[in-house]
Amino acid sequence: MAGGMSEQEPAGYAPSPELIERIARDTIAKLPPRFRDHLGDVVLLVEELADEETLDALGIEHPLDLTGLYHGRPLGEKSSMEAGSPPDRIHLYRRAILEEWIETDVRLDDLVRHVTIHEIGHHFGLSDEDMHALEDAAGE
Repeated sequence: MAGGMSEQEPAGYAPSPELIERIARDTIAKLPPRFRDHLGDVVLLVEELADEETLDALGIEHPLDLTGLYHGRPLGEKSSMEAGSPPDRIHLYRRAILEEWIETDVRLDDLVRHVTIHEIGHHFGLSDEDMHALEDAAGE
């Protein structure tokens, strides 16, 4: 589709947080069951930008340089003694995603899928190669 989006916002409007969340949730729904079934407790958040504390902790100077973040411990590092700890979270940063979308001319749904898979990959402790294979599987 011309313009790079499979779902459209009204002409002249930036894609909404709801659209980005819908694409991310659709991506999660298309994951192979062995991954999708282990994401039940992970919270998906679409925020405008990362806060200063997050940027400082990661050594990132500009908020538009961070499109997503997994906050939690990879599954392989969790223990049953952690009951009661807050759920893991996947943060998608809308304005940074939109900036990258504009700069790269990648389809918005492809970009959101990429960022979502990358952050899910951190939840599972996957390598970059494994994340690319998972992204291919979720794109079908």
